[in-house]
Amino acid sequence: MERGSRSETLDQAGKQKGGQKLGSMLPQIEPFIPKRDHNPKELRSWAKRTGFVSTFSGETTTSVSERYGAEKDNSGGFDLERGRDQRGGSSPKIEIDPILGRTRANRGFEIEPASGSETGAVQRLPRDESDGALGLRNGTARGENKKRRIGIEPVLGPADEERKVNLNGNGNGNGIVNGDGHQIPVVTSAAEPKKEDSKSEEEVGIDVPPDYEEPPPEGWRGSSQMKCGLRENPGFVPLIYYGLQHYLSLAGSIIFIPLVIVPAMGGTDKDTATVISTMLLVTGITTILQSYFGTRLPLVQGSSFVYLAPALVIINSQEYRNLTEHKFRHIMRELQGAIIVGSIFQSILGFSGLMSLILRFINPVVVAPTIAGVGLAFFTYGFPQAGSCVEISIPQILLVLIFTLYLRGISISGHRIFRIYAVPLSILIIWAYAFFLTAGGAYNYKGCSPDIPSSNIIVDACRKHAYTMKHCRTDVSNAWRTAAWVRIPYPLQWGVPIFHLRTSIIMIIVSLVASVDSVGTYHSTSLLVNSKPPTPGIVSRGIGLEGFCSVLAGLWGSGTGSTTLTENVHTINITKMASRRAVELGAAFLIFLSFIGKVGAILASIPQALAASVLCFMWALIVALGLSTLQYSQAASFRNMTIVGVSLFLGLSVPAYFQQYQLYTSLILPSYFIPYAAASNGPVHTGSKQLDFAFNALLSMNMVVTLLVALVLDNTVPGSRQERGVYIWSRAEEMETDPSFLADYSLPKKIAPAFCRTKCLGS
Repeated sequence: MERGSRSETLDQAGKQKGGQKLGSMLPQIEPFIPKRDHNPKELRSWAKRTGFVSTFSGETTTSVSERYGAEKDNSGGFDLERGRDQRGGSSPKIEIDPILGRTRANRGFEIEPASGSETGAVQRLPRDESDGALGLRNGTARGENKKRRIGIEPVLGPADEERKVNLNGNGNGNGIVNGDGHQIPVVTSAAEPKKEDSKSEEEVGIDVPPDYEEPPPEGWRGSSQMKCGLRENPGFVPLIYYGLQHYLSLAGSIIFIPLVIVPAMGGTDKDTATVISTMLLVTGITTILQSYFGTRLPLVQGSSFVYLAPALVIINSQEYRNLTEHKFRHIMRELQGAIIVGSIFQSILGFSGLMSLILRFINPVVVAPTIAGVGLAFFTYGFPQAGSCVEISIPQILLVLIFTLYLRGISISGHRIFRIYAVPLSILIIWAYAFFLTAGGAYNYKGCSPDIPSSNIIVDACRKHAYTMKHCRTDVSNAWRTAAWVRIPYPLQWGVPIFHLRTSIIMIIVSLVASVDSVGTYHSTSLLVNSKPPTPGIVSRGIGLEGFCSVLAGLWGSGTGSTTLTENVHTINITKMASRRAVELGAAFLIFLSFIGKVGAILASIPQALAASVLCFMWALIVALGLSTLQYSQAASFRNMTIVGVSLFLGLSVPAYFQQYQLYTSLILPSYFIPYAAASNGPVHTGSKQLDFAFNALLSMNMVVTLLVALVLDNTVPGSRQERGVYIWSRAEEMETDPSFLADYSLPKKIAPAFCRTKCLGS
């Protein structure tokens, strides 16, 4: 058959006489054999990230899965809504012209036989820069939403499985449109004509915004905006710079937790410096372990704010309020025991593979309010503590907001200094400002000395100013004078941990909250660094290693467990640095700093009002990062909005109900610690003091209530997978077929054999 357009073929066919069938005059074409190596994730990832709903027409007679039932394992139908292959289910069907076997008009994707080829390989046309991965062009907008339609059309090919992908921009089915808009005729086969069945396939229509850019054909990977990729090594000097930059942007999360818990535990300035040094050491060790043996993503492990709320609950329990002798060490040992038990549970959850089963219940609609609840749990502590010295706290909050929002676009020597170093820069400036206020006598009161403890002050006038001097002065800390130059933190430095059932139950539930937090961070980070999402086995491996890292934190006595910092997502986004080696080098630098006792002493001398004002920004950032997880679901869905709203409201209101059962607490504790003292006097009475303490403590924490409400509602309220934004994790088989995926997540060769037998943990 000579080359020609489709219209010429129809004209020749129309000249046949006597009702002779058209199929007998056309070339004989063998039935189409579907492409076996098609990756449905190209379409799935696009639809999942954009949140558009597919529409299916009623012209359905035969599904792809029915037609090729024998080939379900290799080319079974793909359910766009459910996101996975379905057996016996109706797959997206494609409308075929019953005469010529070609698709009807207005189609944008066509598969045609490649004539003259004997290799049987799939041939792909060059991709136009203006098109997406599926060869879509920005067509004419229809209506308010400017919709486009994707037509996926199988065309009958020869028996030798020769195929060619034709990205037809004008949708007329005649050929290929080149860059100048002219049509290139399609080469057809010269075989004998054969009659074809006129089975219609279901039409797939997907709404696409006109400004959407399709992902490249390889699936998740696209043009990366990262300065340094996951496996890149730009050199030793750039690695040092990127590593220090990464940890400086996380300074608020790494060093400020001891400034909150140690004074509340009755610790001295020297104890604060020691805990900071311990935290630096544990952060460095656990980050290196996670980078080599965990998910292998560029994530910093550290003392998370997830563990801060339960620590404050235990610290402010009734039996510890009247302790005077060795109060700090006793409470620290209690925290160590609880953290170790909860961490062992988390390790079992991960290394046993149970986390792979729990993942099906953890979706963006669950993760978003849970992470937001972590930040909202401290709204009663933030400004009430910072307000003790408004001349320092308000300028600090304003300055960090100016740096992050108003000056974020300013570049100095090619670096956006204000955006990346907003927190450390603002701290240095306001710290210097507070030093000049102290040196200038702003906090000098006649007859009052900042060195005298508030409990020993007799003069009423000095007692009134004692709180201000303690929280505002920069010279009130004696950590620099008492800390040693060289001190190596060691395990059990505070004594043997104390184990109680009540605190262990609290930390077990909190470890679940930390795991949910980490799951959302894993998924967001994998997409941010331009990699495929990890498999459920790799997620389980990361959660299991997080539990092991928290055991180390409990043994060393950092006061909180070690988990993946949620702020990592923000840090990677602003620094554009995703190199594992840079994170590892920065972690090694933290370990070195932990051996210098004076470093912890300097950080311990930060005024508490300044630390509280920085934490106001950090906690607000965590709330924002949590809610941003809703981008992976249909955020405008009434179902999702209701679940998130109810979860957040009850997460604040239910703890307030439990916190009102306190008679004389307000006379003993500061106002910002009252919400964390409900465990001893809550409304739950089971007959066991241990269980009463545990349940009252858990239900008085915002993040726990938020997680429970969101988890129940999201998994019981009907909703499609696309509406819920169900996380799409990679499959274990992809590690064998995708070399880049294997290089991103696979363990080192010497360690991988230990995990080979445990298939659920990856390799």
